[in-house]
Amino acid sequence: MALVGRIARPHGLRGQVIVNLETDFPEERFQPGAELFVERGGRVEPLTITTVRFHRERPVIGFRGIDAIDGAETLAGLELRVPLAALAALPDGVFYRHDLIGCRVETTSGGTVGVVSDVEGSMSGSRLVIDGAAGEVLIPLAAEICREIDAAGKRIVIDPPEGLIDLNAKT
Repeated sequence: MALVGRIARPHGLRGQVIVNLETDFPEERFQPGAELFVERGGRVEPLTITTVRFHRERPVIGFRGIDAIDGAETLAGLELRVPLAALAALPDGVFYRHDLIGCRVETTSGGTVGVVSDVEGSMSGSRLVIDGAAGEVLIPLAAEICREIDAAGKRIVIDPPEGLIDLNAKT
């Protein structure tokens, strides 16, 4: 399942929650009637959205069966997920974060950098977090640096400016 948001905290007394976004398509993803999934106590549970409004670019959401602050408090900190099949198709050259996690990263000269453990940022500016031999390496997710991305083959080829890998390596 793909992560689309994290419940930050309850909002108000009627069981609504504020969500920190993990999707670039919030208006499409968070709609009344949409089903999201959370994991609680080792079980995956569905939650159906009943109300949505946006406040400061974050959705304030109500869920079926949760109508008081007590119920909303139990959701704080939970991840909201959807099945991978529910994700929209993306244009060429655009990837979901989960598609890049686990990719091997190597340089155009054949050197091994490491494996992508996370993707940070937004569509306007993202970076790859790579677990390298010398520690964490941060690489901008930019066409000038990331020359080839084969998400299906779990491989990314980069051409970093001189010193970038060493500069960003945390030891």
